[in-house]
Amino acid sequence: MRLLIATTNPNKVREIRALLSGLPIELATLDAYPGVDAPEETGRTFEENARAKALYYAGRTGALTVAEDSGLEIDALGGAPGVESARYGGAAAATYPEKFTRLREALRRAGAPESTARFVCAVAIARGDATIFETRGTVEGRIAPAARGAGGFGYDPIFFYPPYGCTLGEATAEQKAAVSHRGQAFRAVRVFLTTDYRLPTTA
Repeated sequence: MRLLIATTNPNKVREIRALLSGLPIELATLDAYPGVDAPEETGRTFEENARAKALYYAGRTGALTVAEDSGLEIDALGGAPGVESARYGGAAAATYPEKFTRLREALRRAGAPESTARFVCAVAIARGDATIFETRGTVEGRIAPAARGAGGFGYDPIFFYPPYGCTLGEATAEQKAAVSHRGQAFRAVRVFLTTDYRLPTTA
């Protein structure tokens, strides 16, 4: 049996593979389907985008497909960047350090430089034209005063996780997976695949 991981982000693929390792299923990536273009992400919520991507790729590949949409919500910015996390700041903020600078400027204007925040990951699994499973994971923290740590990716270096006393960029991969939004969501995917979907439990 094949499960298509429908993301072009190699860091997400790496994390998802680790979270689903040991299952008796082939984990395929979009590299196996070079003729399939990426869909536009027009949803207003993480769930809408995850569902749309899962259905799009399942319909075009015929594979059981898991897709996710994730990002950073900052309370002092009304939940921004939210679903625009990867595109925050537009072309003028192409790199994450540039996005960090934009966010710090926005938080300074809001008078909350270390605002509470959360990472959100919405996941959907589709088969054919039907969504057969959805879940969500979140992790609460706050914005660090400066980027710290070379681990993780994306906004991890500016996301301070109080129970660890460090940013997720400073945490080990194992520490991050234990508490992260993506870790929570894909542990639920793992349970679904081995219970409701009836994969053999060999892991």
